[in-house]
Amino acid sequence: MKRFALIPVYVLLCLGGFVSEAQDYGKRTDRILAEIHNPDSKYVVVAVHRGDWRNYPENSIPSIESIIRMGADIMELDICLTKDSVLVLSHDRTVNRCLTGKGPVSDFTLAELKAMRLKRAHGVATDSLRIPTLREALECCKDRICVNIDKGYEYYDMVLAITEELGVTDQVLIKGGQPVATVAGQMSSHPRNMMYMPVCNFDTESGWNLFNEYMETGTVPLAFEICWKKLTPAVEKAFDKIHETGSKLWINTIWGSLCGYLDDDRALDCGDPAKIYDQILSFGPTFIQTDRPELLLEYLRSKGLHD
Repeated sequence: MKRFALIPVYVLLCLGGFVSEAQDYGKRTDRILAEIHNPDSKYVVVAVHRGDWRNYPENSIPSIESIIRMGADIMELDICLTKDSVLVLSHDRTVNRCLTGKGPVSDFTLAELKAMRLKRAHGVATDSLRIPTLREALECCKDRICVNIDKGYEYYDMVLAITEELGVTDQVLIKGGQPVATVAGQMSSHPRNMMYMPVCNFDTESGWNLFNEYMETGTVPLAFEICWKKLTPAVEKAFDKIHETGSKLWINTIWGSLCGYLDDDRALDCGDPAKIYDQILSFGPTFIQTDRPELLLEYLRSKGLHD
């Protein structure tokens, strides 16, 4: 199988490049990236879904600081565009759930959003926490933790401009469900790109079609994010194909419907997390996205997979 048959430049879809063995690993993100790009690494990279939202408002600066203290590797965040064209951290398209306001994020200027207070997971407003911009979040993460941007591919050029200005492009992974040629065309217009990962939901025809397109064109991305409700022989075969091509596997344990119901809450509730997480590890993931970072990190460290 050829690597990146559509375009003869490895970085356009693996996006981020390999970390040289001679590089100074003084920055924490350099060590994380070395594991991500090492084809022989057994290290399991832990991504945390919207930060430590159980203790702080999701997608907030304190939620990022908390998972950095835990030793997580990737902060997963979501972005929306304000009325005055500023990218802010928000999973929802409206402010209703996470801020003390009502209406679409796109109806407000940044100043108007900053006047609202962030809410905790149980809906109670904080006293002083405000919605961060993408720039503010990346400034917080720089050299300390890598970033996975969800719901952001439509703003690719805007995001890339910010990452380039801050010098964090190689620390950012962005994902999407666009066709191979669309992604390749987007990235060919830039001399440097963020890491990129396709998302394939195997509960949908479009998810399988996208996966098969990558296989048929011989295009090898850095990783595939795979979602599935039921573990079938076809799903297991897809995992094998990903490993055979040299790509890596990203699994979400945040909700049961994304991982065959081998999720974080089940790992917690069963009394022995290994009963669930051992099954996840059997699929060979390099990346696991979690909603219970402390539980997963403790488990991985007990297995010698996250030092």
